[in-house]
Amino acid sequence: MDHPLLNAFWIMLWFFIWIMWLILLFRVVVDLFSDHSLSGWAKAGWLIALIVLPYIGVFAYLIARGATMGRREQEKAEASEQAFRDYVRDAAGPSQADELAKLASLKADGTISEREFEQAKSKILA
Repeated sequence: MDHPLLNAFWIMLWFFIWIMWLILLFRVVVDLFSDHSLSGWAKAGWLIALIVLPYIGVFAYLIARGATMGRREQEKAEASEQAFRDYVRDAAGPSQADELAKLASLKADGTISEREFEQAKSKILA
């Protein structure tokens, strides 16, 4: 008996497995080229393995270096987030708390008087 619905199910299943494998392959290639601890020869060797034996190459890469893939991705995300925070902090300029802390240290050093401190503080808080 021929079951067209069952055939459609199998075709869709194999198609989704193939798409998942392609995504995994691209993820491995991106991780391979973004890893700065590998030499150029090691990257070339892994890339040749991925081209010549794609399924075995991907699984060998995941076995050999898969444990550190997540750590490298997390470090990259943290560095990107820190760069973004630094950019926002620089673009926003100094905060009121920073300015008041500078004024308090100038007053404690004796650089400015109490009257100058109060004037500058009221200007910052205004």
